[in-house]
Amino acid sequence: MAGNNLTEVTLFILSGFANHPELRVGLFLMFLLIYLFTVLGNLGLIVLIRISSQLHTPMYFFLSNLAFIDIFYSSTVTPKALVNFQSQQKTISFVACFVQMYFFVGLVCSECFLLGSMAYDRYVVIRNPLLYPVIMSQKVCNWLGVLPYAIGFTNSLVSVCVISSLAFCDSSIRHFFCDTTALLALSCADAFRTEMVIFVLAGITLLSSLLLITVTYTAIISAILRIQSAAGRQKAFSTCASHLMGVTIFYGSLIFTYLQPDNTSSLTQAQVASVFYTIVIPMLNPLIYSLRNKDVKNALLRVIRRKPLS
Repeated sequence: MAGNNLTEVTLFILSGFANHPELRVGLFLMFLLIYLFTVLGNLGLIVLIRISSQLHTPMYFFLSNLAFIDIFYSSTVTPKALVNFQSQQKTISFVACFVQMYFFVGLVCSECFLLGSMAYDRYVVIRNPLLYPVIMSQKVCNWLGVLPYAIGFTNSLVSVCVISSLAFCDSSIRHFFCDTTALLALSCADAFRTEMVIFVLAGITLLSSLLLITVTYTAIISAILRIQSAAGRQKAFSTCASHLMGVTIFYGSLIFTYLQPDNTSSLTQAQVASVFYTIVIPMLNPLIYSLRNKDVKNALLRVIRRKPLS
């Protein structure tokens, strides 16, 4: 579009799933139920960790941070999507769109590195169980908890700055939220440089955090194999199984969505994958980390039994 005819975009239209109006009611109910389970499940986990003294350990400190992130990054997307499913005008202002993108990208990147902190915590408890309270001191836990947010929101700030500086020829975002790839597709001019910046940022975030987790789990497996008894090896592996499952699901959906050479040609696939990691995974995490966890189940039983007495 010529510079003289360029109109400044002040509103965006979130047209994700607009081609399937027959699914509107079903999607609304699905998103609503999953969101309620997400908020209640993660909030319940945070409260349980807070009130149960036996869960005041580094592992559950990181798990409560994960639950916090899951609540809020799901909340940046789902409520607006629910409103749009029931509205004819699926608009979002320019500022609100980039605010949504800032918090969403920042929280997702934070989760990537928080999973790395959790992997390191599991390594220490298996490799040096006697020194675990000393190595994972409150100061170390605080640093490992704060750094993921600092890195994540710095990454997000750069992404928002480079994308918001583009000129947009279209206001219809082919997604149900303001995602980076969907916004890049609306650029008037050749956005190759911006796409490369976003691709590099996403690649560095995903691959560096995944490399950290891979190296840590290699060391964990090596430590487990050196344990003499089969019961000891099984107990050590069980402490990592839930985290490993959560990492596999989370990173699998992110890599499928973002690390593609040409994201603009696969926005429909990106929408489906985005539903999984924005809506479903935050709901699954409390189940993944609690159903196989005896400490959480025992703490919950103690709270339930104590409540009638009080």
